[in-house]
Amino acid sequence: MHIPATILEKVNEWLTPTFDEATHASIIEMMTSSPKELEESFYKNLEFGTGGMRGIMGVGTNRINKYTLGKNTQGLSDYILKSFPNEQTKIVIAYDCRHNSDTLAKVVADVFSANGIKVYLFSALRPTPILSFALKYLNCHAGIVLTASHNPPEYNGYKVYWQDGGQIVPPQDEEIIKVIEDLNYSEIKFTPNESLIEYIDTDVDQAFINSSIENASFNTPKAAKEDLKIVFTSLHGTSITLVPEMLAKAGYTNVNIVPEQEVPDGNFPTVKSPNPEEPEALTMALALAEKVNADIVIGTDPDADRLGVAVRNSEGKLTLLNGNQTMVIMTAFLLEQWKRANKFKGNEFIGTTIVSTPMMLELAAAYGVECKVGLTGFKWIAKMIKDFPNQKFVGGGEESFGFMVGDAVRDKDAIAATLLVCEIAAQAKAAESTLYQELLNLYVDHGYFKEHLISITKKGIEGANEIKQMMIDLRNNPLKEINGQLVICVEDYQNSTVLNLLSNEKEPLDIPKSDVLIYYTEDGTKICARPSGTEPKIKFYFSVNTTLDAIENVTTVEAELDAKIKAVIADMKLN
Repeated sequence: MHIPATILEKVNEWLTPTFDEATHASIIEMMTSSPKELEESFYKNLEFGTGGMRGIMGVGTNRINKYTLGKNTQGLSDYILKSFPNEQTKIVIAYDCRHNSDTLAKVVADVFSANGIKVYLFSALRPTPILSFALKYLNCHAGIVLTASHNPPEYNGYKVYWQDGGQIVPPQDEEIIKVIEDLNYSEIKFTPNESLIEYIDTDVDQAFINSSIENASFNTPKAAKEDLKIVFTSLHGTSITLVPEMLAKAGYTNVNIVPEQEVPDGNFPTVKSPNPEEPEALTMALALAEKVNADIVIGTDPDADRLGVAVRNSEGKLTLLNGNQTMVIMTAFLLEQWKRANKFKGNEFIGTTIVSTPMMLELAAAYGVECKVGLTGFKWIAKMIKDFPNQKFVGGGEESFGFMVGDAVRDKDAIAATLLVCEIAAQAKAAESTLYQELLNLYVDHGYFKEHLISITKKGIEGANEIKQMMIDLRNNPLKEINGQLVICVEDYQNSTVLNLLSNEKEPLDIPKSDVLIYYTEDGTKICARPSGTEPKIKFYFSVNTTLDAIENVTTVEAELDAKIKAVIADMKLN
């Protein structure tokens, strides 16, 4: 197989004495036996996407290893030192249960310390949300977490947070990336200053647990908490380090943990994917819930920023809720609690994203608060809090099973969200209702919104080109009609325009650029196309809605909306 000259140039650099002998041996092995793998490993540099940088672990510029992370860290060190001159700069680092996360975290700590930056390094694996909290709690300038969220076992990743506790966003991320790209690998300072590395654990843990309880507790009676029967699974991830202790401290004593998934394990041996968005991931938890007759099932992903929830429906059968549904339930509950406590001052807002349910806008209108809508990813919700310091953030989320309660954590936080959803379920049960019943009540009050997501995987170089072409076709030749309904407008977030297909007029779109297209039809259907920022996928998000006049009609109405979504997918030839 012919290896392109541009790739050979990178390969030759990695065969210089700057890189260790093990790296040299791996490259030579690939050159002789796996030229395709060599090309995949070097054809590009890993990029920062929606949730930071993620990639397969291995040798090369397109892989997660000590050199790619070392280069990131050296560039970030240079940027931090330039941004905060004449200060003792400080950074906090956390890592999850993935293979090599602990050793890679130490490499990152070494490089920061070698540059004179004080490092707080968690002594063992921790959930991602505690990193955001710890950053502000320890008054740090930035933070890093080593995680690949729910990606397959061969992945790892690197997320960068700034002083406010939120992930970096444009233009700052681009400035940092430029500094990184201008570096040579030989400039990385790998030799640590151990005196600048301090290990942290229980003090920060307890502060985080106390903060979670303070933000996500709403006067639920002790008896109601004890009466709620919970099944919880950490899916072999990090939430096991904090959630059981937090629930116990908050008064929830009836908690059943899935034993087979309790021990952190980067192989995730009992699931195909450790992602609570995938119903199969909660199979063992649902089985345990039936065995103990639980009221609610909660599962978190490996880095504990997403949560999946299952509750009993009107027939008493355990039903998995999607991320839009849990977001709506939690947001509505928070808004109602704020209203009852007379906390509204006229400057409150909730936050969500462009691919999430439009029902969030309906909730905001009903309670007289603003709903800010940002690009996909919680860094944009964190940015809302930072950009509007005179407004008060109530809560918010996105369709991909993430939620944030208040602003103590500036990222999606399955820890506090777990407690919040237990509060809602416990109060509902005490009132002889259920969490599912509360959701149906919201549909009657605000309209029945039904969402669906399709992810199409296209791996490697060829896959990336296919995804690119799909977006070009949808952008340059917009569909005029979908499922018999006229398309009335197309929002193009890459070109920052809104095209009105009825008048053929364009208007500017005032939101940061992103490779996203959203189609709206005359009957209120919303269809979004978006390449994933962290996985080799293109995602299509569908939202349809109608009125629900009475709960007893929910089955009929839901079937109508399901049929509409299927018809839209078929018409777009996506099935």
